[in-house]
Amino acid sequence: MSTAQVRVHFPANGSFHAELKSRTEEYFEGAGRSRHGGLAMIFKTATFFAWLGLSWALLVFAPVNAWQAVLLTVSVGLAVAGIGFSVMHDANHGGYSRNPRVNRVMSFTLDLVGASSFLWRQKHNLMHHTYTNISGVDADIETGSPMLRLAPWQPRRKHHRFQHLYVWLLYGLFPIEWWFVDDFRELASGKIAGRSFPKARGWELFCTLAGKAIFITWAFAIPVIAHPTWKVVPLFLFGLFVLGNVLAAVFQLAHCVAEADFLEAPASGEMKTEWAEHQVNTTVDFARGNRLLGWYLGGLNFQVEHHLFPRVCHLHYPALSAIVEKACAAHGIRYRAEPSLRSALSSNLRWLRLMGSPAPLEAA
Repeated sequence: MSTAQVRVHFPANGSFHAELKSRTEEYFEGAGRSRHGGLAMIFKTATFFAWLGLSWALLVFAPVNAWQAVLLTVSVGLAVAGIGFSVMHDANHGGYSRNPRVNRVMSFTLDLVGASSFLWRQKHNLMHHTYTNISGVDADIETGSPMLRLAPWQPRRKHHRFQHLYVWLLYGLFPIEWWFVDDFRELASGKIAGRSFPKARGWELFCTLAGKAIFITWAFAIPVIAHPTWKVVPLFLFGLFVLGNVLAAVFQLAHCVAEADFLEAPASGEMKTEWAEHQVNTTVDFARGNRLLGWYLGGLNFQVEHHLFPRVCHLHYPALSAIVEKACAAHGIRYRAEPSLRSALSSNLRWLRLMGSPAPLEAA
């Protein structure tokens, strides 16, 4: 079904949503807590940019050998991913600061590392967060790529039986396609996955194009000035490969697993469950006890909480997870969480194998 034809609606919020709202308001208002990050987020932002700046400066200007250059390239890729996880993600959802201007400035960090924050808000905030794992309307599931089958309703091709093996190559190519193909195509067409959105104009368009220029300048042009092009190009592509695998793998772990529900949009467009319950049913947490991983991922291992409270800073997600789990237990809703990063990766690979299997889904 074409994404342009689907109009999905959720029923009115029920008792589950009301209890979540009551419990979270007690957590914030009762203790006088801010929903935003404050000084802790400022320090975290400075840490990630210092990590990126130092790694990049050593890579470009220090006399390093080949292996050191490779390791520094990995470090640059991990730092960029960390900025995406922890800084731009909160900012684009409005959770970084209570000041909308600060959020908008910090959301531009995504443009500085290659992608368009304007298009991200259209695709991720509106399409994915509202219609998680629903056929035809979740742009993150409906990639349009013939190389991947992520959901049961998508056509299966013979090569999909190997997708759990070659997916890492696709993840590595993902930033190039996203930043230099998809962004420009969507800007020109005014459509994302077949759905129209208000085109970028004026200041939004200027910021998008300026961000692309700034990224190309620091990530490629300056290194080419300082070093032979034949040395820069493979390291540039390798850095994108590392970044793509980290970004894509993490975002896949929350929704492209067997523990998450996948739903075909009903012909009437009317969903059976309220929005909050739908988010819990289609999302999976992982490695909730790993504090270091949670710090680096910007709380994206607490995806259930992020989907329920996208405008809340990720620093609160560990505390909110206990609230959500209790509310789910009280309403008979299954709260899903993988115990570790390893088990989450294994779950994602099992799902990819299942989606590529020639056996009927029911038999599998």
